[in-house]
Amino acid sequence: IGAVNNQWTGNERYCWSGSRVHLIMEKGNGCCFSIMTMPNLIVVLTAIFIIFVVRILFVIHQSRKPLNNLPPKAVSTLIVLGSGGHTAEMINLIRVLQMERFTPRVYVAASTDNMSLQKAQLLEASMVDQAGPDKLKETAQFMQIYRSREVGQSYLTSVWTTLIALVHALLLMIKIRPQVILCNGPGTCFPLCVIAFLFKVIGIRWSSIFYVESIARVKRLSLSGLLLYKLHIADLIFVQWPHLQKKYPRTLYVGCLM
Repeated sequence: IGAVNNQWTGNERYCWSGSRVHLIMEKGNGCCFSIMTMPNLIVVLTAIFIIFVVRILFVIHQSRKPLNNLPPKAVSTLIVLGSGGHTAEMINLIRVLQMERFTPRVYVAASTDNMSLQKAQLLEASMVDQAGPDKLKETAQFMQIYRSREVGQSYLTSVWTTLIALVHALLLMIKIRPQVILCNGPGTCFPLCVIAFLFKVIGIRWSSIFYVESIARVKRLSLSGLLLYKLHIADLIFVQWPHLQKKYPRTLYVGCLM
């Protein structure tokens, strides 16, 4: 059969038989490599998880002071439009903004909502005094995003459409990378705010998220507002009814904005 030579290295025994090499584990140490590496892997994953959680808590803490994060110069602003009354409220809100402060502006509406973008275009055109249309293109852009939830759509089926909207929102946010996000209730804003929050956690871009709850919400927050409130995604949530602020203490009562 041929001579067999044994050579020990720790708890392992290597056996040569002719030209073949065999690795024999000592009894009781059959999975030595796996047992030694699993604790290390667990430690690394645990450390990454702890760092990620600490980073989230830091972002939430810093986001409570959004005005301190804004640079003194003009800031790129993403304005999320909803259909119907949401757009009317947002248009009234934009009219009182310092437009030279919040520029350039990017308006985003749902892919099935053309009316809101038309109203935003009319608003921008009305604010251009003696400048030509080229000036308008420089200060404002108009985009559409996949709708996360249609009106009347069940919450169960909206899970899938929301995931699609998140992917689309990611592509838009990579392109826009706004410093300020202004929204007031439509479900379209939620995927954009989620991606903006993740960008802050990862360190890609710090976007201050301002959410203005609709005046129609008297007793409780809308679904979008509630999600942004519970998940601590929005920097500031403004409400227009005092008892709504009492129910949700982290909101800020600003009175009627209409």
